[in-house]
Amino acid sequence: MKRLALWSLLAVLATEGFAQVTVDIVFDQEQFLRSESLPLRVRIANYSGQTLELGTQPDWLSFVVEGTSGEPLARTGALPETNPVSLENSKTASVRLDLMPYYDLGVAGRYRVTALVRLPQFRETISSKPRNFDIVSGTVFWEQEFGVPSAGIPEVRKYALQQATFLKQLRLYVRITSQDESKTLRVVALGPMVSFARPEAQLDKLSNLHVLYQNGAKTFLYAVVTPQGDLIARQIHEYTVTRPRLQRNAQDQIAVAGGERVYFPTDIPPSEPLKVSALTNGAAFSNPLSTNAVSPTNLPASPTSSLPAPPHDGSSTNTPPSPLRPTNLRHAD
Repeated sequence: MKRLALWSLLAVLATEGFAQVTVDIVFDQEQFLRSESLPLRVRIANYSGQTLELGTQPDWLSFVVEGTSGEPLARTGALPETNPVSLENSKTASVRLDLMPYYDLGVAGRYRVTALVRLPQFRETISSKPRNFDIVSGTVFWEQEFGVPSAGIPEVRKYALQQATFLKQLRLYVRITSQDESKTLRVVALGPMVSFARPEAQLDKLSNLHVLYQNGAKTFLYAVVTPQGDLIARQIHEYTVTRPRLQRNAQDQIAVAGGERVYFPTDIPPSEPLKVSALTNGAAFSNPLSTNAVSPTNLPASPTSSLPAPPHDGSSTNTPPSPLRPTNLRHAD
């Protein structure tokens, strides 16, 4: 009964008189791991013949999220504010945000989301068509408690390697939680993996997690994640004469031994352009990372990594880009 009333309300809100203003929800993917970032884009197209003033009032943009039982979910936090913008006729604007922190999406299942945009100058609210998405459970096959380096008593957290299947593709994630797992601090998507090989995982002296796992017929992905959930290294290594493996040197630093480093534009830190262009010259570039998942919330800056610089690779030491955050409205023709 509540569900019928909800959709009756939405049908009234989406009036035919303002069909010249349309609202759409765009996902980069439609399946997400529990506690993973859930980025979406709300696209607003204006063909009303007038300039729309958007973002001038609180809650001008809102969402209705239905759970697996069809009941609307209560919001767990206030949506981020956006700067006001004037949207001219025949133009479109988009707002991006991460839906996960604002709704209780901890139960695996299928959900439905609808965006509502208030237009005070027309005294109307326009709704988008509902979009479905899935929350899936992953399988934990490795975990380790660790202390976060600090001057005082260290905070104890837990790393877990977790796998989940999306559209028949197995993917690997790093989950960082409190010691009792009552709070998920970050979920970091590493990328696709093969089902027949078990990843290697080791912690360095700064409690950074080093992971090496097979993601293709002859390729291995090496990643380093900090206690705050920042991805500070990502490399591709190829099985040549020997198999790539994690190795700790005399200075207690962890690096990849064996195999051969292969350079890609997706490397973190970025590789030298000459090395990348030499690798991909004359051939179609095949991205070894097909996942679009993005790690969520804003967290404190990570401690300096103990990751040793790979020999003779010319890699930059710049910090990788910050994770996705809610953004203000953006124009698009």
